[in-house]
Amino acid sequence: MRLLWAVGCFDRLIARRFSSVARRGERPGGEELSRLLLDDLAPAQRLERLFGLSPCLLALRAARRRVARLLLQAGKAGLQGERAELLRVAEARGIPVLRPRRQKLDAWCGYQVHQGVCMEVSPLRPRPCDEVADTSSGDDPQQLWLVLEGLQDPRNLGAVMRSAHFLGVDRVITSRRNSCPLTPVVSKASAGAMEVMDVFATHDLPGFLQAKAQQGWLVVGTVGCPGPEVSQSFKVPITSCLEFVWDRPTLLVLGNEGSGLSQEVFASCQLLLTILPRRHLSPGLESLNVSVAAGILLHSICSQKKDFPAQEKGQLQDS
Repeated sequence: MRLLWAVGCFDRLIARRFSSVARRGERPGGEELSRLLLDDLAPAQRLERLFGLSPCLLALRAARRRVARLLLQAGKAGLQGERAELLRVAEARGIPVLRPRRQKLDAWCGYQVHQGVCMEVSPLRPRPCDEVADTSSGDDPQQLWLVLEGLQDPRNLGAVMRSAHFLGVDRVITSRRNSCPLTPVVSKASAGAMEVMDVFATHDLPGFLQAKAQQGWLVVGTVGCPGPEVSQSFKVPITSCLEFVWDRPTLLVLGNEGSGLSQEVFASCQLLLTILPRRHLSPGLESLNVSVAAGILLHSICSQKKDFPAQEKGQLQDS
């Protein structure tokens, strides 16, 4: 009896303490919670909803994410092609598969264009830039890394990554500061290229560029169509992308959608590329969307790759 009475008193004491702590606006628990095992308090990893046929299929193939469940839109017709492959891979890995109606899947995906496919997955993070900081150029002088400073629009980032993957860019480096994370919207805009590309991030982009320059890499920045006064203000030489000769490992640096490259990154560039217009431009039309500019710049560089023109010509002749 005395033991039960003591336990009851202790429970009431703890309850009063937590109640008083809550009234003071503090987090209840204190030392009592700190003594519990960390495994008892570990929160479940935050999941996100990846949508779209290509992003989901490529994410399953790449196996970089933990997949909690797959949602395939319910319908009368049987699953065929890539949707059937999705189902086979999910079942082989023991991933739960749900078949919701269109209305529920629309709401679950935030009314994005999901193509009847959605997955609940762990987030995809860029890898630390330290993993590639000491990478040498090796025997290949035609290596190209794409460096992105402060891209904030997820659809721009996804479109840039899609072009980079298509044209053969070796790696993508992003700045951690003021940059869009690797979200499902980015993956959808990249048509799933984000799921298979090597993406790295750094807190010190100028320092990274300077270190690569010391290793023999050419750091090439980008600038909009420059007027005479702009050209004179830059100490770094500016050349048209059509005149650039790709004969050494290169870092191509693209800047923020509005402000472009920061002064610190500009100072790290050894050359600036620009895209020259083919007509007189009205004020406000002197520049291109960053994803469009990226495609033009990357194609002008990557088309110089030794085996690229031969493959392209062969494919055109065969067709």
